[in-house]
Amino acid sequence: MNVPAAPKPAAPPSSVLRRLSRPLAALAAVGVPTLYVAAVDPNAPGHYPTCPVLRATGWWCPGCGGLRAVHALAHGDLTTAGHDNLLVLVLAGVLGVLWLRWLWAALTGGRPPGFTVSARQTAGLVLVLALFMIFRNLPAGAGLAPPTA
Repeated sequence: MNVPAAPKPAAPPSSVLRRLSRPLAALAAVGVPTLYVAAVDPNAPGHYPTCPVLRATGWWCPGCGGLRAVHALAHGDLTTAGHDNLLVLVLAGVLGVLWLRWLWAALTGGRPPGFTVSARQTAGLVLVLALFMIFRNLPAGAGLAPPTA
């Protein structure tokens, strides 16, 4: 006698809380350090180390002013954040949109958005960072350099 195998039970749908765990963990991983930078002003000397690129070369690297920009963003000052480091302001906006898409997918039970970066995109990003670094150190790009502490 040949008995057919019982069908496998369908996987139970994941709960909303389980689906939200990863986006909320990512929010906490970014939020806790941001709260620290919001509380401890990078404009006051002595709280954070000096950028090693700035110290060694005297040039503002692409990240110089990033903590000041995060501090300004945490206090809702977009103008100051853009002046301290325009790339951080743009990156915060892009990451915010990507995180909201991820959160929406988790809430609605949709598939989380994928994200891949090709070698060409990586090369483009490195070029943008290099050009940003060079331009902000020229007299014409002085407006992109963070204020001196």
